[in-house]
Amino acid sequence: MSGSTPTPAAAPALRHVLTHLLTPLLMCLGMGLAYMGAFVQPEPHHLPVAVVGEGPKAMVFAQTVKNEAGDALDVRTLTDRTAAIDEVKDRRVTAAYVLSDTRPELIVATAASDTGATVAQKIFTPAAARQGAPLKVTDVVPTTADDPTGQGLFFLLVAISIGSYASVAVLGGAGAALRMRGRALLVVAVSGAVSVIGALLAGPVFHLAHHGLAGVWGLSWLYSAGILFIGVGLHTFLKRWTTLAMMVLFVMLNFTSSGGLFRPELQNGFFGSLNAFWNGAGYVEGLRSLVYFGHDGLSRQLSTLALWLLLGLLLTGAAALTEHRRRTAAAPTLPRTRAPRSGRPGRRRTRRRRWRRRSPSEPPRCARSRGMASRGATSQGRPFRPFFRGPSAPGGPSGGPVPPSGGRAVTAEWRSCDRGGHGHDVGLRA
Repeated sequence: MSGSTPTPAAAPALRHVLTHLLTPLLMCLGMGLAYMGAFVQPEPHHLPVAVVGEGPKAMVFAQTVKNEAGDALDVRTLTDRTAAIDEVKDRRVTAAYVLSDTRPELIVATAASDTGATVAQKIFTPAAARQGAPLKVTDVVPTTADDPTGQGLFFLLVAISIGSYASVAVLGGAGAALRMRGRALLVVAVSGAVSVIGALLAGPVFHLAHHGLAGVWGLSWLYSAGILFIGVGLHTFLKRWTTLAMMVLFVMLNFTSSGGLFRPELQNGFFGSLNAFWNGAGYVEGLRSLVYFGHDGLSRQLSTLALWLLLGLLLTGAAALTEHRRRTAAAPTLPRTRAPRSGRPGRRRTRRRRWRRRSPSEPPRCARSRGMASRGATSQGRPFRPFFRGPSAPGGPSGGPVPPSGGRAVTAEWRSCDRGGHGHDVGLRA
């Protein structure tokens, strides 16, 4: 039927819709690959652990654990328990196993990674069982009671990220009419608002951070501003593909490599390597350093976030230059006009001249005189009035309306030198 057949005019519209539907389909594929690839099968890859003890017994035990685990563990030996606690608190090792014939001990820090501590406990529990003693687990850096798993900071990362990259769509779409300077100021304001929300969620609302809320706000602002500046800069070049690019950068690759759920040693090599420099990992590890580890390692995470912010500023600057060139190329070429020297815009300044009193027989300075054949001749559509020079006519002054004997009739074309200059010919007009 004719009603079911698409018209030729509907084909471009259908193609336009299908092109836009490509974005959510790619998002679906990317989210599935990223999340399942990073979280479905967590396995240790070179997980750093330590064996605490002295003598050949400790060396043999450490080598046995290494042989059984293979590449899953990186095993080192320490001489005393104090050194082991320092290594765990500094997050150089995930766990430390203290050898003992009566009561072996496993030292962990669940604030660094609850999943890492769980994996270490599963690895060393059978070793303690072979010694015929129960394993004692000591948590030297526990999480807060309001965040027992330590994953609340990861979900704070999710909230800040969504608020940031969703604002990019607004600034890129509705804010496209603004100059880049105006959008940059909005980025600063929006990132400030998002970071305030993050500090409120971490502090008074869910009590994830019992201290250092000012530091939480600062880290959140650095993280959010970096995302927003990168998004605003990319929108100039990618247009409608900016949303997909932001999802890839700050959701698919960001959440999976942040270490909020699994430490990088429990992920495959790709996501584990991203943890070393990605901004989400810098944010989560920076929060952990601030809240749980007494600012240890905080400067490195601040450097990571600052580099991402610098990248965003560079992209925004490049976008501003590109938009300026596009506007210059699209602007029509107009003739150059000479600006008025003074007075109101667009109005020429009239030069005033000083006039002197003249005699009745003297012709005006601002007039051209031409001999005309008849009275009432015109020049350029303007009538001329006759003038007479010579002896005075009977009963009239010089230049009277009747030509005297010997006089000659002429006509004058007047040009005014200033406003009201026509009044200077009084006495000569017939």
